[in-house]
Amino acid sequence: MQHPPHLQIELLSKRFEPLKRLEQWQQQHSNAEPGTAAAEALFIGRVRAQASDGAALTALELEHYPGMTERQLNALATACSQRHGVERCLILHRIGRVLPGEAIVLVAIAADRRGPAQRCCQELLEALKHEAPFWKREWRADGNGQWITGNTPW
Repeated sequence: MQHPPHLQIELLSKRFEPLKRLEQWQQQHSNAEPGTAAAEALFIGRVRAQASDGAALTALELEHYPGMTERQLNALATACSQRHGVERCLILHRIGRVLPGEAIVLVAIAADRRGPAQRCCQELLEALKHEAPFWKREWRADGNGQWITGNTPW
């Protein structure tokens, strides 16, 4: 019988260092019982320097609906983790104003094999992009902001 995955999901309003947070997550689970995850897959996403129309971007603003967003992220992570049989899942996602080059998302997956870890990481990233309730506004150098009406296709 498979045990439920350990999920850690955080929405962050301040800048974070993804590799430091990843190291903390790994250390937190380093004393786990024998037979634990032998593979990890991860993705770090950063804000682009250009808006969707090619103009220079000064910031990306992410709004969310508190409570609903966390529940949806938990549901997406639980379903994806169980589908792929992974042991642990970490999602860190920024909210508020994020500057170009700053990390906006970190997804890390730990599983007993690389295939399940990689597939879960990829599927979860797509779910976050297309199903998570975030509203994004691109801010340009002229001070104008424009809401993004669609997401990047697969």
